[in-house]
Formats: sequence, C-alpha cells, structure tokens
Amino acid sequence: MASITKDYTKGSIPKQLFFFMIPFMLSNALQVLYSAVDMVIVGRFVGSAGLAAVAQGSQIVNFAVMFFMGFSTGGQTLIAQILGAQKKQELNKVIGTLFTSVFSLGLVFSIALASLRVPILTLINMPPEGFDMAASYVLICGGGVVFTAGYNCVASVLRGMGDSKRPFIFITIASLTNLVLDLLFTGYLGWGVPGAAAATILGQAFSFILSLVHLYKHREAFGFDFKLSSFRLDKNYLMIIVKQGIPMAIQSAAVNISMIFVSSLVNSLGVIAAATFGVGIKISDICTKISVGVQFASAPMVGQNYAAKDFERCKKVVYFAWLFAFIYTFAFLAYYLPFGDSLFALFSNDPAVIAMSAQFRYAIFWEFLFLCVMRGTNGLIQGIGFANLSLILGLLDGVVLRIGLSYLLGVVFGMGFQGFVLGFAFAAVGTAVPGAIYFFSGKWKTRKALV
Repeated sequence: MASITKDYTKGSIPKQLFFFMIPFMLSNALQVLYSAVDMVIVGRFVGSAGLAAVAQGSQIVNFAVMFFMGFSTGGQTLIAQILGAQKKQELNKVIGTLFTSVFSLGLVFSIALASLRVPILTLINMPPEGFDMAASYVLICGGGVVFTAGYNCVASVLRGMGDSKRPFIFITIASLTNLVLDLLFTGYLGWGVPGAAAATILGQAFSFILSLVHLYKHREAFGFDFKLSSFRLDKNYLMIIVKQGIPMAIQSAAVNISMIFVSSLVNSLGVIAAATFGVGIKISDICTKISVGVQFASAPMVGQNYAAKDFERCKKVVYFAWLFAFIYTFAFLAYYLPFGDSLFALFSNDPAVIAMSAQFRYAIFWEFLFLCVMRGTNGLIQGIGFANLSLILGLLDGVVLRIGLSYLLGVVFGMGFQGFVLGFAFAAVGTAVPGAIYFFSGKWKTRKALV
C-alpha cells in the first residue's frame, strides 16, 4: 500500500503540488487534444460543416461525461479522506461501490444518447449542412460513453490515492491510438465524421481496458480484491458518494447545458460562426483543462490534510494552487491573444473562420482570469467534500450567468457573436468571487469530514 499511495500530510507543499499536478495537467492536455485531433482532421478532410458537426456532437457527449465524472470525483474525495484518516481497510467497499454506481450510469447514458441524438440536435439548432454528420458522431461516441465512464472511475481511484502518473500514461496511449485511427478512418479510408467518432471511442475503450488491467494486477496494493461480492453497493458509502456525486454531477451538467445553449444561439448565426465558436471553445479547453490539473491535484491534498485536521496546510495548498494557475495562464495568454489565429488555422483553412477568430479570442480572455481563482478555491471545496456549495456555484455560473449574460449581451444588446462569447466568459465570476469569499471567511474549517 505504501508504494501505491502518497502521504500529503507532511513535506514541502509547493514541491508536492508541483510534481502531483504536472501529470494531471499533461493528462488533461491529452484529453483535450484527444478530441481536438478529431476536429483538426475533420476540418482538413471534410470542411467547415464537418467541423461544426464534431464540435456540437462532442459537446452533447460531454454532457454525459461531465455527469458521471461528478460521481467519480465524489469517490476520489472519499478515498483521499479515508487515507488521511488512516482507514485503509475500508477501501474495498468504497471502490466496489464506486465502480458499480459509475459504470451503471455509463450504461444509462450510452443508451440515452444513442436513442435521443436527433431530437437533441434539433433542439440546439444544429445547422442543416452538418446535421447528419453530427447525428452519426453522437450515435457512435454516445453509444460508447460507457468506456469513458469506466476509465474515469479507475482514474479517480488512482488520483484519490495520490497517483497522477499512471492516468497520464493511459491517456497518452489512448491519444496516440486515436490519432493513428483518425488518420486511417477519416483521412485514408474517407469515412468522414463517423470515422473520427469510431477512432475516439476505440481509443477510450483501449484506455479503460489498460487502466482496469493495472488495477487488477495491483489489487492487493489498492485494497480491492475484484471478487464479485465486492461489487455490491455498500449502503453507507453509496450514500456518501451520491451526496458528493449528485451535486457535482448536476454542477458539471449545468455548465455543459449552458454551453449547449450558447452554442444554439451561435448556431443561429450560421455554419461559419458555429465552426469558429466550436474551434474557439476547443482551444480554450486546451488552456482551461490543463490549468484544472492544478485543482485536481490540490483537492486530494486538501482532502488528506482536512481529514488529518491540519487546516494551515490546507490554506497553503490553496495559495500555491493560485500561484501555479496564474503563472501558467499568463504564459498561455501571452501567445494566444496576439497569435491565436495560427491556432485556429490548425483546425480550419476557411478564411472566414480564421477572420472571425479575433472576436472570439479577445472576448473569451476574461474567463481565464476568473478560472485562475477557481483553481484554488474549487480544489478546497472539493477536497473538504462540500458538494452542495459546488452545486450552488455551478448553477450560478452555468444556468444564471452563462445563459443569462450570453442572451443579454448577444440578443438584447444586439452584440451578436461577440456578445455571446463575452457572456460565456464573464459567467465564471459567479464561481470565482463567492468561492474566494468562502475561503477567506474561514468557515470551511467548521465542516465535518466525510470519514
């Protein structure tokens, strides 16, 4: 067990956080590039209509991914606090309950997405030029989302125990598989958007199988024996995972729904605007999801120290999370703002898309600043297990502000595309500011640990 788990209740916090977060950041970068590869190859071989189809289809699939990732994150928090409280004998029940609940959710979403793809695409005003291609993308990727659920479940176990390196290795293999199959299916064989979807889901399935084999080979060290009886739902731990998972899942789903809503507003402007927004969101993801690696690393560290009642170490984790997040983000923006059109050109050779990219870049800029604040405070909120606060902030961000501001600026004030993006960007203030107030108030110290 000692060789698998990491103890973050003592030692140098900046050093621990730095080396813990780097594999997270690289893993997240590869996950973004994983789906970005589809868009780059489709943009080159199919055109703007195919680009819009993949962009909109992937957002729909991500709705499901974000939902069961909330449950996985709840399990990760529970595992981190169990280790901090020195209750390792409970891991078998926790991991078995987490596996069964998350994998069941994956099956439900696989069936739902495959069955409801056409009405969903109709609802979000998918441009007719790419409708059929988007439907095929959702059918294939949505139908195979159960593999994504399985991988995220195994990865949450590893991360909860302080291991961020192996998830990075697994996602690297999946990304390389996706790239090779994308070039083969979409480029060489000419399968178009369905080929990109098939490459994506096969890469995810391969990643899940590899991570599961690793967990099985080291089952004694992980504290999970893989016996059939161990997959039974433990009522007590299921309640904790559900109480943690449902608010986080709703939060993630709310943000994703808001993204789909804003996309539907942008889609009404035509296929060029839809393609530009889709590419812009994907490039932004490269920054934001890499920086969220800081949050992913800080949450288990906070969880262990919170269960050990070392509140000063929890505070220092937040401070250094802010420092690392701001350093990374400003480095990204230094290139993105003046030279970002070259990044858009990687996805599309359409001059109209590249010309519109400047509007997107200078409007989305504000979101990055608020997200830096969220990396520290969200890591704290997640680490202490305050899932209801995450839900409230997520609804404020996703439903109230992101939808409300986008509609206000884009439609009511008549700012069009730029207004939609500005509303999308400023929504993050709804999580950043209240989270910072909660942290500095010190009220988080009075919460009861999960274990």
